[in-house]
Amino acid sequence: MINRELIRIKVVQLTYAYYQNGSKNIEAAEKELVFSLSKAYDLYNYLLALIVGITRESRRHLEVAQSKARREGTPMPSQKFAYNRFAMQLEENKMLNEFMETQKKTWNDEPEFLRKLYTLIAESQLYKDYMEDKEDSYDADREFWRKLYRTLIQNNADLDALLEEQSLYWNDDKEIVDTFVLKTIKRFEEKNQARQELLPEYDNEEDKEYARKLFRATIMNADEYQRYMSEASRNWDFSRLAYMDIVIMQIALAEMLTFPSIPISVTINEYVEISKLYSTPRSGSYINGMLDSIARHLVATGRLLKHIDEKKQQG
Repeated sequence: MINRELIRIKVVQLTYAYYQNGSKNIEAAEKELVFSLSKAYDLYNYLLALIVGITRESRRHLEVAQSKARREGTPMPSQKFAYNRFAMQLEENKMLNEFMETQKKTWNDEPEFLRKLYTLIAESQLYKDYMEDKEDSYDADREFWRKLYRTLIQNNADLDALLEEQSLYWNDDKEIVDTFVLKTIKRFEEKNQARQELLPEYDNEEDKEYARKLFRATIMNADEYQRYMSEASRNWDFSRLAYMDIVIMQIALAEMLTFPSIPISVTINEYVEISKLYSTPRSGSYINGMLDSIARHLVATGRLLKHIDEKKQQG
């Protein structure tokens, strides 16, 4: 689940913090990096568990409605949402349950939030359409939850505020983690029942090692990388650079020089995108030009043994 896009963002955040806090303890900073990545995986599981929490909240509302219907002799309410097949499968999922058993906090600790979110869902047109739809299948149930997540959970200010209270990391992580939650919902198959596999924390050990190596190379070779920047950018005005821009370019150079298999174009494009999120509005085009110039200089002087396209990278 923790992919290189997320790792790059975390390394940018932790490198910036490393220079800002003044302690310069690389061992502690590296541990913080690994911990912050693990918190992203916690969030992934926690958001999947939210679907279960909402489902259980809906059953409480259903029980109240059923009791009222029995007293008044009116038709019994539909159980379609409360016993949605996909949500029930997720509720029984072994990987999710094993993970949540290790956590101190669960959605049971947030009854007011669950009630509010359930009410939001129950009053939505999406919910009404689902309840009235004649199709009654696992695929329809799963697709409903995918749409529900995208519509009412992915961009939910109350949820964002709650998550930010629980972890300083989660506010920055949620946008990327949401994509993994949606990917997981889409991958579920009824035949797998409780054995359906969730995404692993890391796809492979190589990605975990990538995070450590990228961070260490960035810090340990900082003077060298900044010298490269100066050599290759005599025509550039460094006073125009925000401090975050320098950090981002330093990390991009670390990636170019440390990982032979990653193309220069990929590195430049990835860090240009990160600059658009974390630096000034003009940083993207400026960093694009700077990194392209530096990379060409390093290739020309034999210090970077990679191919570079003749066409300049686009910001």
